[in-house]
Order: sequence, then structure tokens, then C-alpha cells
Amino acid sequence: MDKRRYILKNLDCPSCAAKIETALQKGLNDNTINVNFTNKTVLLKKDYFNTANEIVKSTDPGVELIDFSKINNDNEQFNKKFMLTKIFLSLFFYIIALIYKNISVPNLTVEYILFLIPYFLIGYPVILKSLNNLKNRQLFDENFLIVVATIGAIFIKELPEAVAVMLFYIIGEFLQDLAVDRSKKSITNLLSLKAEYATVIKSGKYITKKPDEVNAGEIIVVKPGEKIPLDGVVIEGESFIDTSALTGESKLKKVKKGDEILSGMINDSNLLKIKVTKPYSDSTISKILDLVENATENKSKTEKFITKFAKIYTPIVVYTAVFIAFIPPLVLQESYTLWIYRALILLVISCPCALVISIPLSYFAGIGKTAKNGIIVKGSNHLEALTDTGAVAFDKTGTLTEGVFKINKIVTKNGATEKEILKFAAYTEFNSNHPISKAILNEYKGEIDINKIEEYEEIKGYGIKTKVFGKTVFVGNDGLMHLMNIEHDDCDVDHSVVYVAVDNKFLGYILIDDIVKSESKLALDKLKKLGIQNIIMLTGDNYSAASKIANQIGIKEFYANLLPQDKIKKVNEIKEKLSAQNKKKRVVFVGDGINDAPVIAVSDVGVAMGGIGSSITIEAADIIIMDDSPISVPKAIEIAKLTKKNAKENIIFSLAVKVIFITLGIAGAATMWQAVFADVGVALIAVLNSMRIFIKKLKNYE
Repeated sequence: MDKRRYILKNLDCPSCAAKIETALQKGLNDNTINVNFTNKTVLLKKDYFNTANEIVKSTDPGVELIDFSKINNDNEQFNKKFMLTKIFLSLFFYIIALIYKNISVPNLTVEYILFLIPYFLIGYPVILKSLNNLKNRQLFDENFLIVVATIGAIFIKELPEAVAVMLFYIIGEFLQDLAVDRSKKSITNLLSLKAEYATVIKSGKYITKKPDEVNAGEIIVVKPGEKIPLDGVVIEGESFIDTSALTGESKLKKVKKGDEILSGMINDSNLLKIKVTKPYSDSTISKILDLVENATENKSKTEKFITKFAKIYTPIVVYTAVFIAFIPPLVLQESYTLWIYRALILLVISCPCALVISIPLSYFAGIGKTAKNGIIVKGSNHLEALTDTGAVAFDKTGTLTEGVFKINKIVTKNGATEKEILKFAAYTEFNSNHPISKAILNEYKGEIDINKIEEYEEIKGYGIKTKVFGKTVFVGNDGLMHLMNIEHDDCDVDHSVVYVAVDNKFLGYILIDDIVKSESKLALDKLKKLGIQNIIMLTGDNYSAASKIANQIGIKEFYANLLPQDKIKKVNEIKEKLSAQNKKKRVVFVGDGINDAPVIAVSDVGVAMGGIGSSITIEAADIIIMDDSPISVPKAIEIAKLTKKNAKENIIFSLAVKVIFITLGIAGAATMWQAVFADVGVALIAVLNSMRIFIKKLKNYE
């Protein structure tokens, strides 16, 4: 069932978000639902909308569920301007009230009127919401607590402070929203891969359309400097394209007629005509943007902890405030007014806004930074799991090696010729997408008559069985020969070996070479510098070929001759071994995302490399590396560690300020307006600190 993102309009407090999340989970019987307070969004199944809207309204009458696509940005801008006008008017009336109070002996009634004008002008939405919360018995909502604190101050005749608290609270919320909005925009703008328009050729004319209005099969024109709006095939022109928006690497790639081209790339030099192969909803760029936008729905353990902590923290502070208001005056025989004032200070700082806003924003920035570097993380939980990496297992072919094979030698047996072996191998491999198949077909210069291929069966982990020219042909690894009981030579060579047999007669084998990626050794060195010493290579190739690659890049532990099910078993063994040493440590598996999809699924964190355009990759992996560079693995782990460190900084800083002002409030060394200033200031500083993740450069990478 399709999911859609919905905006929770008028959601303005963390506790409300937590209550709505709990209500939706219970009401819809779906514990996977997460309310993102930072973005004010929730991801729901399409059929849930009507029921979910009723649940939201009953939980918080002021909040409305709106389809993300129907948000009116003009209204948002108007609301911001309207709020700014109210703030300036309230400040103006507040200054007049202060002047009146200080220039003469004020009339108490006039003083109350002058102070209550700015109080109600700026605070009436908060007051209305608090009344609704009171009606719904939501006593720990920040709106209700601020109203209680300010009304309490009015009753003890602290009028200037009551208005100041409400005014600074609203100003703080406004500035906080602006800071969060700008933070989110700075991330999404830098990740702005989507083209705003597509130029379609129709009846010899150029017509401008939105990308989602273009159908598969239509012809589009992309001029130099323009983003490629949709996936397609080049039908005319030759150019260089900049893939950096997708891969994070500033590399130019040459494309010509017949080449596939992906949305999100930038045409660098010449005019290209492209035939669209997929509608926008199925395009590469649409999938990437959906993944990035949905990533924050999968919360990290830190975010979940903060949500639970917030539910406990606020009631504890409120009950402490009630205790402070009534018990010390009775015991110490002191003024109730003095202790009530101190209790009101505690109410002002009882909301953990800085924590609830900044922690998700830290992870949002971390996910944005990985995406900018061509690494798509499918959730905050996966980003956080990377920080506990204890072992990294790599697939060999296409991950640590280029996966671009070349035939080294053809060895003949039983009277066969090289030409005969290559012909049978080429016909058998014709329908396969494996890189070795491409190498064999490139080497074979003859035409393939597809009518001669009568049957085709891929035996997973072993090879291929076909019927060619009326003969049964087996092409694959040593295991295939054993499986079919075909007598053959055992090859202990440092090459990949492809065995060929026809009608159960062994004809010989093809030796194939692969090349180690230039970044592989550097990637492993960086992993070791990050403290990860358990680096393993898993491959279906023979022992000698695996040993050769392992020695070249410095891997001490490797396992060869593995079938897909053997790789799963080996990853589970690594997990058990690591867990016995440290239960918190995680195993990361890095593979090509297609052949290794089952192994990726069973690992703690599954990483797929070269994930551009592969739907299987996107489904199977937790993290997708958009290019084929293994250096992105340590880069992702370093960003994850940076993100978690930033989140911890926000937690420690926010709690420290809270504890200090609770202590000062109880001791009578702080005022209400100082407390609200501190509360707002902490939130703003925490939000700005979260943004440091996105702008901070990684050592030795950027």
C-alpha cells in the first residue's frame, strides 16, 4: 500500500507531537508510525487518511492533517508576516505600559489594562490552545504551562514579567521556527536535484512541461548547463554530463547515442535529445528524493530516548513546581508569593523544546550531509547504527574490484578448440547481466543467433544451463561441474575461472582477470583509522583469486568459494562472534546490491554500492552508495560519528542549562524573563549547532 507524507498544520509543541504519535499508533494499530516534530510531518498509508485525521483532531483539536502536496507557501509567508506584525505591535504596547508604570504613581486598573493589551494581543492563540488542552486533560502541554505561569505572575502582581514571559516565549517560538525552516531549506536546497521543467519536442516545437507531466516515450531536449529532468536514452547528440549531484564526486562522464542517462545529472557541454524511458514517479531522482525525505521517519535510538525522556521530564518539573509553591512556605513560614514566583520559573523552563527539536535536526543534517556526498541513508536509525560498527564485510567483485573483466586465457581440454569454447560460452551467457558474461560476449566477435538458444536456466551461485545448437551446455564455476557430476580439472590459479561443458563433456575453462579499485586500499586504511580492525572479504571466487586480491589491498581475513547462502551463514557467524565480544557492536556488509541482496538484508547495516537506478538495491539496502567507490564507506561512518557527537552536545548543553536555571529558580536567584530567555536561547543555539554538521568539512575527504 502506498504511503504519503502529510503535514500536521498548527503542531507547535513536542508533547503534542508525542501524544498524536501514540494516538495514531494505537488508533491505526501500526507501531511503525512516527511523527516528525522538526518537519511537522507524518508518513501514513493512503487509506489511513480519514481515520488518521479524526484521531489527530480528537487528540489535539487545533492540529489539522494536510496532504504535503497541497501546502500553500503563499499562506505560510503571510502567516509569518502577520506574526511579525503582532510581535512589533505587542512590543510597542508593552513599552508604553512600562513607561506608564515608571513615570508616575500608576493607577492599578490602567496599569492592568495597559499590560493586558500586549499580553492578549500576542498570547491569545496560546491561551485558546491551553483551554483546549485543559478540556482534553492535557496538563503537561507547553502552551498550558506557559499560560499557568503567566496568569500566576499576574495574580501575584508581577505584570511586567508575565507579559515579558509570554512575549519572549512567542518571539522565541517564532525565531526557533525560522531557524529550523532555514536549516531545513539550506539542506534541501543543496540537495535540490530535481529539474524545474522539461523541454518536450512535439510537432517540431519545443514545449515546456513539468517533469511529472512528461510521459515515457516522449522526446526531450536538454541544453548545456541544464539538469536532466527524467531517465532516458540518448537518441541524438554527444556530451559530457556532471554526475556530482548524484554521486558526490565531481566527475564528467561522456554520453553518446544509445547510452542510458539518469535524471539529476547536469548536461555539461552539448545539446542532447533524450527519449524518456520512465515517468517522473519512477525516475532515479524521484526515488532518491523520496528516500531522503522519508529517512527522518525512521528514528534513531537517541531520538526515541529523547521522546520518552520528554514525557517524564516535564511532569517531574511541574510536580516539583507545585511542591515548591506550597511546601516551603508552610515549613519555613515564609511568603507564599515568594515561593509561588519561584515555582512559576520552573514552569517556564519545564518544556524540553531544545532537545526535542535539535536532536532530530542533527540527524536530518547528518542524512543531508551523507546525501550530498552521494550516500543515501534510509533512516536515522541506520545512521546511528553505523557509529557502532565493529566489523565490515565486503563482497569482492564490483565492490573492492572494478567488476570489469577481461579474458586472460582459454585452456582447452578433450580435443576442444578455443573458438569452440568461446562460442558455447558466449551463447550461454547471452541472456545474463553478470559482468563476466559481458567480458565473454565482448571477446566473442561473432553474431549471436538467438533462435539457436532453446532453453535458459540460471542456477544461482553456480552458473548457467542452456540448450544451444541442440546440445546441453553448462557454463559456470567449479561447483557447477560437481553439481552436474562432470569430470573436470581442478584449477588452483589466481584468476576467476569459468568452466565450459557440453553434453556432460568437459571442454575446458576460461581464465578471467579483474582489477582492484584504486580507492580500495585507501578505504580500508581509513576504516582502520576509525578503529575498525575487523575487515573481511567474502567472495564466490576461488581461493587463489581471492587471496591475490586480499594481498593487494591488505585484507587478512577472507572467505572464498561461497554460494549466496554461504555468505549469509558467514555474516551470521561474524555477528555472533562480534556480539560475544561486545553486544553493542554491529556488522556492516557492503555489496553490489543485486547479487548480494539476501546478505545485505541479514546484516546489521546493509550497504549497496553503485546503486544508481537499481530498484533491487534501493529495496534491499539500508544505505545506498550512489557511485562505486569504497571510500564512501568510511566517509559514511565518519559522518555518522559526527552526527551522534553533535546530538550528544545538544543533549548535554540543553540539560545543563535547564538544571542550572531550575537550581537558580528554586534558590531565588533568577527571574521569569531570564528563565524564558535562557530556554529560548538554548533552543536556538542547539538548532544552530545542529547545522554545523552540514557545513563542517570531513578530514581528508573534502
